[in-house]
Parts: sequence; C-alpha cells; structure tokens
Amino acid sequence: MTVIALLGTGHMGAPIARRLLAAGHQLTVWNRTPARAAPLTALGAGSAGTPAEAVAGAEIVITMLTDAAAVESVLFGPAGPGGAPETGGGAEVGGGGRVGGATIPAGAVPAMAAGTIVVDMSTIGPDAVRDLARRLPPGIDLVDAPVGGSVDAAEAGTLRVFAGGPAPTVDRVAPVLAALGTVRRCGPTGSGAALKLVLNTSLVTGLAALADTLAVAAAVGIDRETALEVLAASPLSGAIARGTNTGASFAIALAAKDIDLAIATLGGTPAPVARAAAATLRAAPDQSADLATLV
Repeated sequence: MTVIALLGTGHMGAPIARRLLAAGHQLTVWNRTPARAAPLTALGAGSAGTPAEAVAGAEIVITMLTDAAAVESVLFGPAGPGGAPETGGGAEVGGGGRVGGATIPAGAVPAMAAGTIVVDMSTIGPDAVRDLARRLPPGIDLVDAPVGGSVDAAEAGTLRVFAGGPAPTVDRVAPVLAALGTVRRCGPTGSGAALKLVLNTSLVTGLAALADTLAVAAAVGIDRETALEVLAASPLSGAIARGTNTGASFAIALAAKDIDLAIATLGGTPAPVARAAAATLRAAPDQSADLATLV
C-alpha cells in the first residue's frame, strides 16, 4: 500500500482515483469543487480541503490538471490575478488567489515532505515539465507521466502511461502507475511529456483528416457507413476507431491546447497540417464537446 494524494478529480482524475483505490492504496483527493470528490470518499478515499492538506504524509502526489498554469497554481500558488481556469481534468484550480469568485488555498509543494515524488499526469509539454522539476525543492522528485487513452481506458486500467524522469524515481512509482495501465519508460525528465505531444498531434491531425474525408464522401454521394467501412482498411483506420468511440471524453478546447503546445515546439517549421487542424478545433462551435464530434 502506498500513501497517495491526487489533485484533480475530473473526467480523468476520478477513474484514476477509482483504480488506485481498487489496487489497495491509501488515497486522499482534492478538488476545488468539493462535490466532485464526494463519490470517491464513498469508495474510501480521504478528502482534503486544500492541496496542502491532501499532500501531508503522501509518498506520491499525482496531478491531473488542464495545463501548465493549473499545475503551477496547485503546486506553487497563484500564477497571478484571477488564478487559473477550470480544468478539463476536473479540478478548478488556483492557489492563494481567486478563481470564479472562490478563494483558492496556497500551493501544495511547501507541505510535501522530503522523499515525496510528484507525478504530473497532465499534458503540459516537456519545457513546462522541466521547469517544474527545476523548481521543486531538494528531496522532492518529479516524474512526468501523461497518458494515452481517455475515460474508458482509465476506467478499464488500460491507459498507456508515458513516464519520464530519473530511472530510480520512475522505478519507485511504476508499481503504482501499473494499476492504471501499461507503463512505458521514456527517458529523462520531460520525455514522457514529449511523447504525449507526438501522440496527440497524430490524434488531432488524424481526426481532422477523417472529417475532411467524410465531407468529400458526402459531397460525392457516398453514405457515411460505406465510407467508414472502406476507410477502416486505410491509413485512417486508427482515426476511425477514435472518431467512433463513445466512451472517450477529450474536450475540443483541451485538444486545441495540446496541438498548440506541439506547434509551439516547431519554431520555423511550417507544419501546415497541424496548423490547419488547430484552426479547425478553434472554429468548433462547442469547445466542451468530445474531439470525436469533429467527425
């Protein structure tokens, strides 16, 4: 049994919490909106009123939040006036500031004991991960462990966990992460976050390509079912599987954030496909809808 704190209990955080509880770990959860953590307390999780309370005594602290600003705010305190927005990962976050009219407590890091490992499962990009690692005090280590898969995979324990960090540190958290799915050791700090950007770039551009292909099918009089049947044996087969998955939940706004992270790493590389896909996401009328609604 490992003592774990989980910060962020939204679409992905909640099923991850359930997997950790089922594996027999001692879990404390925190979410800015306490009601979102209530179903987990019914399953045996402890519930904390602040991030600092949640991490007290924890051996591993897991963050599953929307973006770098959210992680920054929860771990270190407010990033500035207004704090961070509500996270699609489930926690509405901030730290010692105000978000949406609510006061948010100070960050978690000062309450962590030496020997604690922070496992960031958010998608924030390798640069932000390495910045977090540099800012953690001596004795507190970081593993970046974003995941491949959505809510259905989290529920089933079949996520792909991309773990980056010093090998001994990854070895310490790997047995815990194994309750969530398959752990892939990616290399040094930031490498897990880097691989996640590669994966999400393929996901976003693939679904955008599928949407265009189906539009062509409609224009030339091919019904959707016939087009999907033929395309299932094409290079777009993976995009079809995701585009027809009703058990997934990946908000378009979060996908846009992720593809923007990837584009930001490119410098002067044109990447017209990725940029066009990003524009398609930003133009979607319902930014909270699942990515599959593109198709």
